[in-house]
Amino acid sequence: MQLGAHDPTQTADLMERMLYEVKRVVVGQDRFLERVLIAMLAQGHLLVEGVPGLAKTLTVKTLARTMRGSFKRIQFTPDLVPADLVGTRIYNQKTGDFGTSLGPVFANLLLADEINRAPAKVQSALLEVMQERQVTIAGDTHFVPEPFVVMATQNPIETEGTYPLPEAQVDRFMMKVLVDYPTEEEEFVIAQRVTGPSTEVQAVCDTQALQALQKQCRAVYVDPSLIQYAVKLVSATRSPDRYEMADLAKYLTFGASPRATIGLVEGSRALALLRGRRYALPEDMVDLVPDVLRHRLVLSYEALADNMTADQIVQRVMQKVAVPDKPMAHAHENGNALHA
Repeated sequence: MQLGAHDPTQTADLMERMLYEVKRVVVGQDRFLERVLIAMLAQGHLLVEGVPGLAKTLTVKTLARTMRGSFKRIQFTPDLVPADLVGTRIYNQKTGDFGTSLGPVFANLLLADEINRAPAKVQSALLEVMQERQVTIAGDTHFVPEPFVVMATQNPIETEGTYPLPEAQVDRFMMKVLVDYPTEEEEFVIAQRVTGPSTEVQAVCDTQALQALQKQCRAVYVDPSLIQYAVKLVSATRSPDRYEMADLAKYLTFGASPRATIGLVEGSRALALLRGRRYALPEDMVDLVPDVLRHRLVLSYEALADNMTADQIVQRVMQKVAVPDKPMAHAHENGNALHA
């Protein structure tokens, strides 16, 4: 499918068709599905926390089918080794040569199930691929296919036999999304669909079209006042006393890194494109703040003792840091600043 390079409406229509196809199979989970699309457009990665059975795997697998992309799923276990992910060299007895067998990370959409069940060495191998988008095996570099999105899941109810992700590695994920149970009405429809005839999903685009969308996403205009808003939000998590929130300082060991600021800007671009615009508005960024910041805050023991969560701290910060005026963003709708 050919895309108009400067037509955000056409982009929104295509994304809507992808969502329609996915929702023929997946019931509910609108917010989670929107976050997956944002990660795809912004070339970021997702960390998902939710109990088993909430259609996380089904969502990503179905989405891969709508764009004719490859999908791989890795079940992380304590005995996993890095070669199980990235691949290894295999000796061929017939030829006497070594050949390279590439691992499951070579896919467009990769689902890392229960990432915290694998030891640190395996987690590092995956997170290196996420950052560099390449793998080196026996001195040879192999690039993962584009687009490349990793969705890692964590089970919040089981901690036995798990290896917590180090803060520096968690920071590589653009967003952390919390997936909740479906409503009673949604669960009724789920039961009907799962026990009824299977639904065939139609492909609506290919990976080349998705790469074109990613380029469009980078061209979405973000007003300097909006970037400044992102900087202030992230800065407030590091130095809350500068923003008249000195009482929060005791709850925070470390605030968010500059990756959070970049994630807010790139994420608001992607959300604006999903909503059919080529410029970002303050509400685009505000919608994403909890997802981008919650996993980047390192809470103190005092926060745990007072039952203070990262989401509560993020809400306090959002209440204190003023959102930029909308007219400033709207002024660029027909102005020269729009080059997208």
